[in-house]
Amino acid sequence: MRKSIAKTFFVFVAVVLMGLPLRAQQAHPILALGSPAPNFSLPGVDGKTHKLSDYASSPVLAVIFTCNHCPIAMMYEQRIEQLYQTYGKKGVAVVAIMGNDPKAISIDELDSSDTSDTLPEMKLRVAYKHLHYPYLYGGDAPAVTQAYGPQATPHVFIFDKARRLRYEGRFDNSYRIEKVTTHDALNAIDALLAGKEVAVKHNGTFGCSTKWPEKSALREAADAKINATPVQLEKIGAAGLKKLRQPTGQVKIVNFWATWCGSCIVEFADLEDTFRMYSGRDLELITVSANMPDEQASVMRFLQKKHATSRNYLFASDDTSALQAAFDPTWQSAVPYTVVFGPKGEVIYKTLGSIDFLEMRRKILSVMPSDYIGFNKYWQAGN
Repeated sequence: MRKSIAKTFFVFVAVVLMGLPLRAQQAHPILALGSPAPNFSLPGVDGKTHKLSDYASSPVLAVIFTCNHCPIAMMYEQRIEQLYQTYGKKGVAVVAIMGNDPKAISIDELDSSDTSDTLPEMKLRVAYKHLHYPYLYGGDAPAVTQAYGPQATPHVFIFDKARRLRYEGRFDNSYRIEKVTTHDALNAIDALLAGKEVAVKHNGTFGCSTKWPEKSALREAADAKINATPVQLEKIGAAGLKKLRQPTGQVKIVNFWATWCGSCIVEFADLEDTFRMYSGRDLELITVSANMPDEQASVMRFLQKKHATSRNYLFASDDTSALQAAFDPTWQSAVPYTVVFGPKGEVIYKTLGSIDFLEMRRKILSVMPSDYIGFNKYWQAGN
């Protein structure tokens, strides 16, 4: 998590703490104050196409660039929802745009999320968090993001009735809701509704940097590194299987599979992706093949094909029943069988059959050690 927080605060530290002019630093400049609102025509999670002209009658327009994968953006989802619900009654239009290019996001940048930033995944997030504000996909329209120039997620742009930019920058002064003391975006909206000048017109943003299309080269390099990582396979007996249940202080996924199991094969890539998403944090993936020991060559071929950089084992004995019982006496049947242990060895997810990856990832994120408890609470039931 510390790696993610370091990346998250890069813009904030450089701009706010060092006092550097943001526009001078960036290859993608921020829309200048007083500029007209750039046009957009983007698909929304509601299945409709949303245009700038759709909001022409509103006295104030707030355009907020945000995304799925950034933990800071997640902390603002409910604040955007509250803005939409409360100020919508005053005629204010609130529009959120996901401006990242999903192809420019490397898999380890998803270390705080259950999904990436594609339109189908945006729909999953909206359903999970019961969000109602317009959430538009700009991943295939880089010209829109370029026109506004958001530097991080979230980045707020507030326009007056004439659709001239009167405020841009942060939503408020802290992603930790309990530490908020300055409501910058709300202050700007209130001033415009009252026919007054916006007192503070700009504040530096803090959050995850915008994923511009040119960053796709970094993703390609990260993928190449994964593909070049050696794949290893060891045999494991009853004693080793019992040891897998012992707490390690990390979140641990233990997956039993076999090359002859169709559902195991189908879900294996998603399992490895989950590991790659969170491997930079406190998570370990252990795969255990239930194939016979003399089938090691075929197991290894499959693991290499999937670039399985996890810790991989193969049953060391033909007595599969005894090995199953060594790991879990209650498990007496099929594969796939997956158990996820929390840092203290507690079972946080278990399934005999196919994995529900959204459920599993959310369970993992709810208990994985992080720098701020709010990141964990976000994934806990009812939050």
